[in-house]
Amino acid sequence: HALQLACAGGGSLAGTLVTADPQIARQFIADAARTHGRIQILNEESAKESTGHGSPLPQLVHGGPGRAGGGEELGGLRAVKHYMQRTAVQGSPTMLAAISKQWVRGAKVEEDRIHPFRKYFEELQPGDSLLTPRRTMTEADIVNFACLSGDHFYAHMDKIAAAESIFGERVVHGYFVLSAAAGLFVDAGVGPVIANYGLENLRFIEPVKPGDTIQVRLTCKRKTLKKQRSAEEKPTGVVEWAVEVFNQHQTPVALYSILTLVARQHGDFVD
Repeated sequence: HALQLACAGGGSLAGTLVTADPQIARQFIADAARTHGRIQILNEESAKESTGHGSPLPQLVHGGPGRAGGGEELGGLRAVKHYMQRTAVQGSPTMLAAISKQWVRGAKVEEDRIHPFRKYFEELQPGDSLLTPRRTMTEADIVNFACLSGDHFYAHMDKIAAAESIFGERVVHGYFVLSAAAGLFVDAGVGPVIANYGLENLRFIEPVKPGDTIQVRLTCKRKTLKKQRSAEEKPTGVVEWAVEVFNQHQTPVALYSILTLVARQHGDFVD
């Protein structure tokens, strides 16, 4: 009966269900979502923070018939995009990279004698790239990494069990592949690169087996300036690097992005 009342008149922009029963909440949402733009589930855990019918947040997207309409909460910058023109751009990877100032896979890369980690933020350009030397992975690498990390998963350490797995034999730890890749592309000396800021969108594409040889392509993908908040703060920016690890057959085995904090040559702080 409560559900029928809630859906009367074609629904509404926002509604609230007060219940401590997850099953009732699930049933209500399944039936009422079609007529409501936003539904808050209120219980004793969230009651203290409740502002009534939930808080409008800029990242919420909602729609529905009748008064629910179809749209977004107009509390953030994303709503501004409704007043902007959206245009799709088609072209070659190299052309798209030049237009967007963001390197895309397949676009032309630039290599020179200066290691990318030796360049300051201002000097780096999307497309600056490094092709590393090669490294052959061994069974000793697998054993040493297992002992160091404590990861003795059967696919790495048990020959008999690994032979019956989808891999057909022992494989190298994925995280060792990442570590070995870093060992190939990192410039060890003191330079503009200050810190590893994070890793994103990691995918292991193909297994690496003992005897396989890996090589890495490191490419500057995107630069983001960090605002200097004080005269004492070191001026920096964040650089996103596209990393492709491939084997002796030129088959990608791992794809991901790393973020580094890179020093700038000149600050922009204004008191």
